[in-house]
Amino acid sequence: MSSQGYVLSEVSAPQSAEQAGELAYTITGPDGSPVTEYQEAHEKEMHLIVVRTDGTQYRHVHPELDPSTGSWSLPWQWEEAGTYKIYADFAPTGDGEDTLTLSRTVDVAGELTPVTDRPLSAKDEVDGFEVTLDGDLTAGTSSDLTLSVTQDGVPVTTLEPYLGAFGHLVALREGDMEYLHVHAEGEDPAAGETSGPEISFMAEAPTAGRYYLYLDFQIDGEVHTAQFIVEAEQGTENESADAHPDGH
Repeated sequence: MSSQGYVLSEVSAPQSAEQAGELAYTITGPDGSPVTEYQEAHEKEMHLIVVRTDGTQYRHVHPELDPSTGSWSLPWQWEEAGTYKIYADFAPTGDGEDTLTLSRTVDVAGELTPVTDRPLSAKDEVDGFEVTLDGDLTAGTSSDLTLSVTQDGVPVTTLEPYLGAFGHLVALREGDMEYLHVHAEGEDPAAGETSGPEISFMAEAPTAGRYYLYLDFQIDGEVHTAQFIVEAEQGTENESADAHPDGH
């Protein structure tokens, strides 16, 4: 909920599934006052990730800031009941280039049908596109991951820039839903540039275990989200030393 003196307030949202309303929160700074100025990161001042703790119901959205109060908000409606994790990803003005990710938990009332025993999956079909994940997560070291997009077996080469990149990958650890920082590889795309079928990322898994991965990509102005479940293996001592030469 807090990092470097910044605190994510309690999240105000509809209390039950299918009830329309508003999701809202504030970020307070080291002086205890609401933060009203932010740096732009990936073309937005705030990225909000919402996902149920079983890894389903994922959303990546961008609320609006009221500069007079420091409140972030957007219209909101839960599709299903359950316990949700809310991740606010942002970079305060004047704090360098580092972004912060603060998290809260929200309980949503209603009839709950939890999704259990989800199998490992390195492939997904979404909106007529097939997305394949290549590469292995290894705990304690940086891992190269490549995602390939095809349609009817044909490589897609019309991936468009979305939020300053050809794709955005979010990784969450099963269980505690730890949020991992994932970085796109390569140069930032120019306006109007297209790419594909591959998108490459570098991810760091802190521990062995199962992880949920979510890829946002854009084609013809529409954003699609592919989802995967992978197992991170325990790294060797040599891999850990290479990743952290100072032993930390």
